[in-house]
Amino acid sequence: MTEVITEYVNKNTMDIDIIPTIDMVKKMNDEDKIVAQAVEYELENIAKAIDIIAKQFLSGGRLFYFGAGTSGRLGVLDASECPPTFNVPPNMVQGIIAGGYDALICAVEGAEDDFADGATDASVLTEKDVAVVISASGNPNYLMGVLAAANEIGCKTIALTCNSRGKIVEEASHVICVEVGPELIAGSSRLKAGTAQKMVLNMLSTGAMIKIGKTYKNFMIDLQANNEKLKDRAIRIVSQIANVQHSVAFTTLLKCNWKIKTAITCLKLNLDKDSAEQELAKHNGVLRKVLGDL
Repeated sequence: MTEVITEYVNKNTMDIDIIPTIDMVKKMNDEDKIVAQAVEYELENIAKAIDIIAKQFLSGGRLFYFGAGTSGRLGVLDASECPPTFNVPPNMVQGIIAGGYDALICAVEGAEDDFADGATDASVLTEKDVAVVISASGNPNYLMGVLAAANEIGCKTIALTCNSRGKIVEEASHVICVEVGPELIAGSSRLKAGTAQKMVLNMLSTGAMIKIGKTYKNFMIDLQANNEKLKDRAIRIVSQIANVQHSVAFTTLLKCNWKIKTAITCLKLNLDKDSAEQELAKHNGVLRKVLGDL
């Protein structure tokens, strides 16, 4: 039987059910402090994964997250937040969960054990894509099916796990293993393991988007300004980068259909909308290149 580190019993929390509530949450907090340190140990592997994903993006590839249960939900969450944050098409980053849509809101028992379903779900992949398989234990047969299908076509594969002895570690071409140790409640990998996975997924998607020019400095220059809060943010971003008053930023954004990079290019290079968009297209939408600010 494969050893599963995430199933170990945490000796620090054996009395979690009888101590005062304040002591309970202190212990929870103490356990959570371990997560950031564990992620830090894997920064080199996370950085390599970001470079793999960014390279595939620039070659026309996509990023797919595959997982079961909590891991699958975290992948879907991260993927769903990329279009509004970075103004990318919904198919560029996709999350696929074992058991399908129903598994997002209700546990689908046995879905993680189905090798064939994993292989079937992975049929969407091409050799240009990246498949990130996510699992605390690293052992779901569903993910082994995903990896088998992905490896067969030469798709880049990355395993994100909390168990160095997991089966997916042997099959993925690149591994990120964040070993957070035993959970507060034995086996409840939605806790530290889930937090670690969320932190790494934040880094993977955000880092790859930064690498392909979806930010300028630390400004979110490709967001979709489709509500009042985001329109206010767009105005502030244009105002700060182009060094103009909010009223000028607002007027320019209106002319540019609320495209932040286009508005900034218009203001900084004194161009009309069409000329600004042509200039951006010449530099693959990378604002630093357009502005000569490298």
